[in-house]
Amino acid sequence: MIKPYTAVGLIPTVRGIRKRADIGVNIEHLGHLAKAAGWLSSLDLPVRLIAIPEGALQGFNDEVQDLDHVTFARDCAIDIPGPETEALGKIAREFDAFIIAQAKARHPDFPDRFFNVGFILDPKGKLILKHHKVAPLFPVEHSVVPHNVYDAWVEKYGNDLDAFWPVVDTEIGRLGIMMANEGSYPENARALALNGAEVIYRGSYPHPAAGNGMFEIQSRARALDNNVYVVAPNMGTYYLHAEDTTPIDTFGGQSMVIDYKGRIVGEQRYGAGSTYVAGVVDIQALRDHRARAQWDNWMKDLPTELYQLLYKRPIYPKNLYLHRPPMKHAEYRKEVIERQIHLMHERGIWVKPDE
Repeated sequence: MIKPYTAVGLIPTVRGIRKRADIGVNIEHLGHLAKAAGWLSSLDLPVRLIAIPEGALQGFNDEVQDLDHVTFARDCAIDIPGPETEALGKIAREFDAFIIAQAKARHPDFPDRFFNVGFILDPKGKLILKHHKVAPLFPVEHSVVPHNVYDAWVEKYGNDLDAFWPVVDTEIGRLGIMMANEGSYPENARALALNGAEVIYRGSYPHPAAGNGMFEIQSRARALDNNVYVVAPNMGTYYLHAEDTTPIDTFGGQSMVIDYKGRIVGEQRYGAGSTYVAGVVDIQALRDHRARAQWDNWMKDLPTELYQLLYKRPIYPKNLYLHRPPMKHAEYRKEVIERQIHLMHERGIWVKPDE
């Protein structure tokens, strides 16, 4: 039996990086923040899970400044495992806790490319899961995703749930990762749940979307739809560079821990600084609900033959970056966004607005 435990989501101040060495400042800050959050949150139940939001190691300067993909891959992306995951492993060992985090990282099979990678460390600091983000913030995020190199990805990893939505079975439950914009699409949480997930990490989401309710609505719906816990820490204050003196709350707070019925069991609405969110996770209660509920354990009732019809016709083009680096913002808007909107109108799915 897995006893209830506390999950903590860190909400750190972050400084955007120009080079890989700059990451050390952010990791040092995470260590201090974890000590404060872990100590106070463990006054309730022991902290067994520490979630670090997307962007906490490197920031988002590749997106904000529309940087060249290859240059960022060479100068700023990390290797997983590597020195940065080893540094986070020290925090895991100190608190006897699992750590879920994220970084822009290289892949040995795709030179001069970087992916957005979520990863999990066990309490000994060992890497036990890597998830490559499948739905970036499409208009601006330069990360390669598996669908961008689909043919090569399937050849290497296969074409099943584990290839795109891996889940790891641990002593605190089955853990999976759904970063930022991945949570904007119900399919990603459903895929993790169908692969066995019980606790899903989700972070971060920018303001004004976060402050206007989108982050909360999506995160609670994904938890309720799939009877999973969602641990959703958002980022804190953002500094564009290490020496910058202008703090900006670009994320808008709204960090949450959500239970398997969509209820908020821990929240921290504040986002303009460094803080944390904490909530109790009860895996036994989740499993009992899934086993005994008659109605709202939804997945047992999926008419999958019907739902397959929704996805028979491709929409977003695969293999966009199989033979080229990701596009910058202006080119992406012209070559992808405008074409995708035209496709939706052309198929009659959307109706064109009056001009």
